[in-house]
Order: sequence, then structure tokens, then C-alpha cells
Amino acid sequence: MATLLPRSFSLAETIFLKNGTKLLAASASNNLPTKQQVRHLNVHEYVSYTLLRDHGIPVPKFNVARTQDEAVKFAKELNTKDIVLKAQVLAGGRGKGAFKNGLKGGVRMVDNPEVAGDLVGKMLKQYLVTKQTGAAGRICNMVMVTERKFPRREYYVAIMMERSFNGPVIIASSQGGVNIEDVAAENPDAITYEPIDIVTGITDEQIARVIEKIGLQEHASEATDMIKKMYDLFLKKDALLIEINPYAEDALTGQFFCLDAKFRFDDNAQFRQKELFQLRDTTQEDAKEIEAAKFDLNYIALDGNIGCMVNGAGLAMATMDIIKLYGGDPANFLDVGGGATAQAVAVTDTTPTPPIYVLHSQYDTVRNSYHESRALISTCTISIQKRILDLFDDMK
Repeated sequence: MATLLPRSFSLAETIFLKNGTKLLAASASNNLPTKQQVRHLNVHEYVSYTLLRDHGIPVPKFNVARTQDEAVKFAKELNTKDIVLKAQVLAGGRGKGAFKNGLKGGVRMVDNPEVAGDLVGKMLKQYLVTKQTGAAGRICNMVMVTERKFPRREYYVAIMMERSFNGPVIIASSQGGVNIEDVAAENPDAITYEPIDIVTGITDEQIARVIEKIGLQEHASEATDMIKKMYDLFLKKDALLIEINPYAEDALTGQFFCLDAKFRFDDNAQFRQKELFQLRDTTQEDAKEIEAAKFDLNYIALDGNIGCMVNGAGLAMATMDIIKLYGGDPANFLDVGGGATAQAVAVTDTTPTPPIYVLHSQYDTVRNSYHESRALISTCTISIQKRILDLFDDMK
């Protein structure tokens, strides 16, 4: 049931609008580096399930196991032969992934608690490699133990904060499930968008339009209740994204469940979402990004070989575009904001062997650029000699 999209990127952030406006991020099918970019709080699936359940949105019974014995215990408590084990790794393609110890699949179906315990024992503390993790993989420290559902019909429903709509937007489709990204590429008309006025809030008329467009009229009451609760949760938790894929009708009971969910939260809301942000799993994030954050550096690690240190996010993105245009591959995105020191730059100087660094600044920050150059040179002298390119705009 799990989406094949990376858990740090959603369908809503990869599809194109009809006018060609890209939402927030590149799709998995383009030529961007495969390393995931973590810029907001992303949480594991079990956290998403917990938030939905606590807000009255139906999800299958579940628990999260951190040991083999816990897995056996939780599987027994489900009291069913239809058990699903989901490795809690912040990456997509878990079902088709493989652990470095040889175990195939990060999502497994089993029919008894003993087998569940055995498989969980082989998953824990192992690195799961998927199409989104790169060769290094991501460590699995937890496994979600949940009951299996048998969907009769699957739908896609998401709410996200999107600047091209000047606020929140509902994105929905009648074609939910693992191939939803293909639907976006091959049949964009199957996806509907409903912008929400942030002041007025979501209206019954808007919900009715969404329900009609995706064919949920027969279950309008359930769907309306779910979408209203979903939007309320979106606001209360300062979410940037809530994606449910699939929202499915169980063939055995006729009840609707959220079978997989992805959440993303605004870092700026950490001061009032302290309990939520305590759930951040730094083992799933890039170590360089975590360290850079301590120095208030806007740093994102990539897989290229040309390091970048730039004043201003816009200029940084333009610099990366130029590097790609001429056949290069950026090793990072780094907006130093005019306050670099040798100690701060040293944090970012951990890419294995980038032979080139680009320092790009504008005229109005030339004094900062001098200090950044000194910081970079100082850093390079204590590590590996690199070629430094000083690209200053409008300097004489």
C-alpha cells in the first residue's frame, strides 16, 4: 500500500500544473541528484498514522516495534493473519528495496507473529537501499506492525501549502495507489485542484466539488468528514503538506481507511510544535546538513563534485543552474547569508573530494565575500587543496 514516492517528496510536490508551473520540487524522473533534500520536518509513517488517528481519521490498527520481541507482541495483539511489516525509513520505494544483509523488501506481508518477529529482527539496525536512498541506504531503527487491508477502490487526497496558489490547495484524484505519480505524468486531467482561501477556510461547496470530481458521491458523508478533519489537522500542526495515498475502501468491511500518509511541517513553527519536533529522526538526515544547521547555514548536500558557497538563496540557485548548464554537478546548496567564518565553512567541507569550490557574491556583499574567501581558504589549507573560483559581480 505504501507509496513509491520518497517520503521526503510527495506527489503534490512533483507534478506539474496545466500551465506548466512546477509546484515545489523536481520529480523523481528528472536528472537531479538522487540524494534527498531535507528542508522541513519530515516524520515517519507511524507518526503520520498517530496524528491521523488522534484526529479522528480512520487508519488500520498499528504499533511500532523497536525490538524483535515487540514485533511478536504487537503482531499477536492485532489478532489477525493479515499482518503488514513496514520498515520506518524516510525514503520511497521501500517495498521494492533491499537490505544490505540480503533481505528483500522493506514492506512485507506475513500471516503469523513468529514470522513477523523473525523478519523484523532482520530489518532492525540494517540499511535499506531503495531507488531514493542511493547506494548508502538508510538505517532502519523501527518497524511498523499493522493490519492488512484489501482495497476495493483507492483515492489520492492531499492538502499542501503552495505559493502558486497563494495558500493551501486540495489535490485529489480517483486514481490513488502506488502508481499515482504515473497518473500525474500520463493523465493530468485525472487530478483535480481546489485552492483554499486561508482567511475563509475550506467550504462545504469546495469539498463537494472535490468529492464529485473524484467520484466519491456515494460516500460523501465519510469523505467530507475526513477532508474537514484533515484540513483542521493541517492548520493546528502548522503543516506544509498532508498527503494520503491511498484513501481506500476496504473490500471486506466497506469502511474507508488512510493506508499511507506523508506529513511535512514548517520549521518556523518549531517554537509552538515542540512535542512534534521532538519526533525528528536525525538518523534519516544528512549529517552535514544537521551540523550546518547549528551555524544557521542554509545547506543542502547533493551528489556532485563542485562545492558552492553563495550569498543569497536566489543567487545560489542561479549559480547551481549555471554549473548544470555547463555540464557540472553541484556538491551542495549553501547560502551563507553574509556571515561565514572559517569554523562554519569547515562544517560544509566534508564532501569526499570536491576538486572545485565556487564562491559567488554580489557587489553589495563584497565585504562579506572577502571574509568568506578567507574562511574558505583557511578551511582548505587544513584539509585538501582545492581550486577556488571567486566570481564577483560588478567588481573592478
